[in-house]
Amino acid sequence: MKNLTISLIAALAAGIAAAQTAAPATPVAAPAAAATAAPAPAAKDMADAEIRKIDKDAKKITLKHGPIKSLDMPGMTMVFQVRDAALLEKLAKLNVGDKIKFSAEQQQGAYVVTGADKAGTP
Repeated sequence: MKNLTISLIAALAAGIAAAQTAAPATPVAAPAAAATAAPAPAAKDMADAEIRKIDKDAKKITLKHGPIKSLDMPGMTMVFQVRDAALLEKLAKLNVGDKIKFSAEQQQGAYVVTGADKAGTP
């Protein structure tokens, strides 16, 4: 039994050593542009919605939206955060009832609008 235990420990140590020598010495860094800027959402990735409420002070918008494919979410009415100040200003100029196309992501456990355009505008 003792010999079996020693053999298993030796085999495990050899496997770890082999894995360490096979791994690159330094990790490959992602290109700086990819790390700093997310690509703009394609029009096909945007969902349709109607503005129900804009709360500029709370940085939130309530949308009655269609399916959001990127989030695998069915249509519903819900509140989204708007973390980008410029996007919040753009949305604040719209009115309740306006139709928009928007993109959203889940960030730190919250659903966040990451892009939006009034429906019918490029």
